[in-house]
Amino acid sequence: MIKQTIAVLFGGRSGEHEVSLRSAASIIEALQKQDNVEVLPVKITREGTWLLNKYRVAILPDPAIGGLLVLDGENSGDILPVDVIFPVLHGTYGEDGTVQGLLELAGIPYVGAGVLGSSVGMDKIMMKAVLQQEGLPVGDYLWFSVYQWDANKDDLLSQIEEKIGYPCFVKPSNLGSSVGISKVYDREGLAVAITDALRYDRRVLIERHLTGREVECSVLGNEEPSASVLGEVIPCNDFYDYKAKYLDDSSELVIPAKVSPEMEEKIKKMAIKTFLALDCAGLGRVDFFVDDEKGQVWVNEINTLPGFTSISMYPKLWEASGVSFEELIAELINLAIKRFDQKNGLETTFQI
Repeated sequence: MIKQTIAVLFGGRSGEHEVSLRSAASIIEALQKQDNVEVLPVKITREGTWLLNKYRVAILPDPAIGGLLVLDGENSGDILPVDVIFPVLHGTYGEDGTVQGLLELAGIPYVGAGVLGSSVGMDKIMMKAVLQQEGLPVGDYLWFSVYQWDANKDDLLSQIEEKIGYPCFVKPSNLGSSVGISKVYDREGLAVAITDALRYDRRVLIERHLTGREVECSVLGNEEPSASVLGEVIPCNDFYDYKAKYLDDSSELVIPAKVSPEMEEKIKKMAIKTFLALDCAGLGRVDFFVDDEKGQVWVNEINTLPGFTSISMYPKLWEASGVSFEELIAELINLAIKRFDQKNGLETTFQI
């Protein structure tokens, strides 16, 4: 059996750095159980330095290299060949297409969506625009930049109150794990929440509060993806914030979600349509709001590199669908190689 070398990237320059460390620990443990896999755990510091054990490493945008370049220590200048990169990076500088662009230039297969799917899936404003264009239902929203906020605070606050109302959610456009997200009930809290969100991104999204339950669906595949059973999140806090997701185990995850067979089928189809509309690959978790009384479903967002901690919904939903954690990781690596081989067969030159 041919041995595969898998480099796992984790940490990163993101507000979700700590979540990434926990996800990576679970993935590395699963990979190390496989006899034919060698794992290279590459930690990216908060400052952006790549470390393999205690030595600095880098990936260069040169497909002839095919691995990690050791930058210091007794093996400085050595190349460590890599078969597949598993980027376990949540948030900015990892889930947003930046690392994916580097890996495309380097010519190394990697798990997950490409540059387009990663960047659009990460940017909540662009994501909603694309989903609306595809006819998928999203809640009412508006957005603005830090420049607009500094220039027209009072006007923007009035627009939000008129078009969105209270309660509403304030979010940085590019981030996940509920970092920088606030649920707001009045004008005073709104201004504070916007200022907080602008700590993490230069654009802010304001969303109408949607009634109903929070239901999630995991998607696995490339061109013909599959949808998992559904799960419902019953948060221990006012909403499913960072604390509820990662620090407090009193939130309830109901798997499978208690929905009718017709509603389940509808949500699964919407999850796959969302995944394909954003040109995702490998994995994604699509989150919905479901109003049982109105029979209405809204797409909230997609996570193109969802959490892989012991309490994360993405692997738990696949486990409930009959796919173990180890099987899931192995399939994601296979999908990465298939995607790479497909793209590698495309022409990159044009001659008349």
